[in-house]
Amino acid sequence: MADETPREDGHEDDVEAVPAPPSDEVAAAVLERFPGTVFHESHGQPVVYVDRAVWAELARFLRDEQQFTMCMDITAVDHLLDAGRVDLPGVEYERFEVVGNFLSHPRNRRIRTICQVPVGELSVASVSDTYPGVNFAEREVWDLYGIAFDGHPDLTRILMPDDWVGHPLRKDDPPGRIPVTFKEDNPNR
Repeated sequence: MADETPREDGHEDDVEAVPAPPSDEVAAAVLERFPGTVFHESHGQPVVYVDRAVWAELARFLRDEQQFTMCMDITAVDHLLDAGRVDLPGVEYERFEVVGNFLSHPRNRRIRTICQVPVGELSVASVSDTYPGVNFAEREVWDLYGIAFDGHPDLTRILMPDDWVGHPLRKDDPPGRIPVTFKEDNPNR
């Protein structure tokens, strides 16, 4: 006979929800290797949010142990005015993010990695020694966002003039500092 005695209410809230393991085995390996990493899937692609302190170690792990032969791109995002940012439990958001996109030809896989960069410490370890092809991408991020890559062999401006002041892709960089003259402009006004 079934027990029809009512159960105590409220126990569902006492149990902390355990996130489901990632469906991607590479993301699962990253979560296992780097505690505190957060997994998210975006548009069918695995995304891992890692601590800035393990950024270079993560790149070596992907290359040496997960067969990721290419880092296709390193870029940054300035979330200063981003009201629609996805809120993921376990991620302590900062204004800037450095984003890496990795590709494994042998495994036919991609993975996106993201680390948060605080405004007061605008630097992250360079991965150009692990993936030499990102040398220029890291220089571009430094030039346009002002995020330094510690250990980079030649962190100099790549797009802006050497004497340029500021970083033009920051949301708080003042636009229009240089007047642009159009051919219809009357110089005698």
